[in-house]
Amino acid sequence: MIKGFYAAVSSMIVNTYKQQVLSQNISNLQTPGFKQVLTTAKDFLETGVVYSPGNLLSDSRLTPIGQVGLGSDIGIERTDFTQGGMQSTENPFDLAIQGNGFFRIQTPEGIRYTRDGRFIRDAESNLVSVEGFKVLNANNQPIKLPVGNLSVAMDGTIEVNNQQVGKLGISVFADPWNELTPDGGNKYAGPRESTGTADWQIVQGYLEMSNSNPTYLMTEMIQVARSYEAAQKMVQNQDELLGKTIASLGRIG
Repeated sequence: MIKGFYAAVSSMIVNTYKQQVLSQNISNLQTPGFKQVLTTAKDFLETGVVYSPGNLLSDSRLTPIGQVGLGSDIGIERTDFTQGGMQSTENPFDLAIQGNGFFRIQTPEGIRYTRDGRFIRDAESNLVSVEGFKVLNANNQPIKLPVGNLSVAMDGTIEVNNQQVGKLGISVFADPWNELTPDGGNKYAGPRESTGTADWQIVQGYLEMSNSNPTYLMTEMIQVARSYEAAQKMVQNQDELLGKTIASLGRIG
């Protein structure tokens, strides 16, 4: 009976966590460069091999029936790095990466990577992210932008008034699911050097939008809510059964 409590309560905890992650994905549906987070569940501990007794009067042998899980636990959490849709903004400072690769930006904690191409020119003529972090060039130096007409080629070459002023630093990772770690917002921490083969191009005047699927997210939210309610009812049933058992034992004593 206590095992039933463990199983039901652990399911409620896992579903609460899933709901939080789904809510985060939903709240970032319109955030450029956002990558949805996927969650899984796994068995929380397992007993040793469980045996089932046969007819004890005629056959005393036990039949192994396998292991028994004691509930649910939060499984592996992974960021989905698949490409999001492109949205035209006609803003020359908005840049999108078509293909693999990440923009490099300088933060107080070091170099970070992002797909969010909402860039601006700050008061010191630096190209910076929407959060104010300096965008880095191919040599990991800040990019200075003189006043003038900005043009960014598909290979990341930056020109102002037809004069080359730098080239975007783009990092590529062979296995971003395992190499990159979320670091708040749309930023990721990872290896200093690229580990993958470049297969990208820059698209000026566009933003890559979130890759979250609203239909999928709403369906998942409904399923998680139903699963939570079922586990909650199981807890109530287990509590009632435990109360009756204690009352019965009290009468026997």
